[in-house]
Amino acid sequence: MTQPQPIIIDCDPGIDDAIALMLAFASPDELEVLAVMTVAGNVGLHHTEPNARRIRDLCGAKSVPVLAGCPRPVLRAPVDAGDIHGESGLENCELPLARGVVDPRHAVDYLRETVRARPREITVVAVGPLTNLATTLIQRPEFAREVRRIVIMGGAAGDGNVTPHAEFNFFADPHAARIVFESGAPISMYGLDITRQVRAEAAWLKRVERLGSPVAHTAVRMLEHYGSVGGALHDVLAIGDLLRQDCFTLEPCRVRIETEDPEMIGKSHVERGVAPDRANARVGFKADAPEFLSFLEERLARYS
Repeated sequence: MTQPQPIIIDCDPGIDDAIALMLAFASPDELEVLAVMTVAGNVGLHHTEPNARRIRDLCGAKSVPVLAGCPRPVLRAPVDAGDIHGESGLENCELPLARGVVDPRHAVDYLRETVRARPREITVVAVGPLTNLATTLIQRPEFAREVRRIVIMGGAAGDGNVTPHAEFNFFADPHAARIVFESGAPISMYGLDITRQVRAEAAWLKRVERLGSPVAHTAVRMLEHYGSVGGALHDVLAIGDLLRQDCFTLEPCRVRIETEDPEMIGKSHVERGVAPDRANARVGFKADAPEFLSFLEERLARYS
């Protein structure tokens, strides 16, 4: 029997982060979630950390530690997406307050030491600004060789979603994204080019609602608020990469993060068709949306 692959999830919940956590916690045969790390992004760290615990508790994964990480970007002034996710980050859901004692460990310390102790074993799934990862790499450059893989939701080869040029996660901390992509770590990038293809249309939301569980109900309520019905699911594709990679087409590319030009800051310059020795990431461009949405629905049905 194949052992589940150990992963650490780095997130900023956030509605689409919550759906990603639901998928991960519904897949214990394939994924061993060692910890959930949080970072400032969609909302401040004072919201993202308890939000992660709220989703963890809802999904019955109470043994998984949740650790707070960096409360602000590496260099730039903080930005957030409260206009999209709501002031709390999980708008339109009725979850109780987070339960349990706050884990006192810092997420960066945990990440650095856990990956060092298990070289080439652990995959990090990063679906928020990359501040925690960049800080880890600054403290321990060897992390780039010790991590098995980093799967990122962020960036875009085409248009952005917070400016004409930049996707939110990379815009929120472009310097962190640059550090990660220049580190030499093995990276898979799920940017807007592929995540915009997978959307929570009304018919799919109705099917999920009929599953009848508190998890399904919460997912639907949040997604109905999130960018209106038909919004892209974004972060869940990074978890999907570990479970149904056959649903996605990725290409080796050279990715450079813009940090100098104020107008373009946070843009991911994606060069396709490069030689293998020049590629620093595999970038997603095509999704089988119907197949993946059917799979996600099946996994959410496990909570019923």
